Amino acid sequence: MNRQRLIIRISRDSILMSTTEGQEVSFERYPLNSGISLAANMREALKAVALLQDDYNKVQVMMDSAVLITPVSLFREEEQEQLYRHAFTRQESQLMMHTILPDLNVVSVFAVQKDLHQVLHERFPQVAYQPLMSSVWRHMYQKSFTGQHQKLYGYFHDKKLEVFSFGPNRFKFQNVYNVGTTDDAVYFLLSVWKQLGLNPQSDELHLGGMMPEKEQLKERLLEFVKRVFVGNPSGEFNRAPVTQIEGMPYDMMLMYLMRS
Repeated sequence: MNRQRLIIRISRDSILMSTTEGQEVSFERYPLNSGISLAANMREALKAVALLQDDYNKVQVMMDSAVLITPVSLFREEEQEQLYRHAFTRQESQLMMHTILPDLNVVSVFAVQKDLHQVLHERFPQVAYQPLMSSVWRHMYQKSFTGQHQKLYGYFHDKKLEVFSFGPNRFKFQNVYNVGTTDDAVYFLLSVWKQLGLNPQSDELHLGGMMPEKEQLKERLLEFVKRVFVGNPSGEFNRAPVTQIEGMPYDMMLMYLMRS
């Protein structure tokens, strides 16, 4: 069978795959074997996962790798590898990729392991890569100017917390933190809140993704910030079928739900 599009999401502990057939969305998870390389895991997944046996016109790969944000006006492709390796050490055997976020007037530079790249291109003729967070950034930017108050966003995925905020056509703040506990998350969110000088009475803190101890986290934050909102994809998108798929991350759902 030749299908239109396959989405592959690659993170520190799993490979997630999704495609559509008619109105139905198929979704599978392949847990990583920590004893072998990511490329070797991908080879095993290509053999074992039924969804990967079909042919596709386009494959989109969402990479959970470190991202260097560069203003479009300062982006020089020939300089990005040196800048990236200066910002993020231990990036040997990596290919530099970049995607443009035109609404935010930036280029996101990220890395893909060379052997993983080879494995995917041996199997699929058309592969496009993007940072895992691209869909979240774009969607939240589109929503960020509703209402009169400033907003700070916290997105949880793969034992990490991405914190970001927007101004007109730009990021005001963007960073990622490793979080293991609710205390970690509260500390990082409130530190950024204070750094940006946000108003605890009127400005808004929006949380999404796979949060540790969601209710406890919200209660703790409400001690300091009056307006804390926890995202509900099913409610936000009127119970769209893709939002009902158990285990699918919000960033992957957005690949189907966002306006192009």
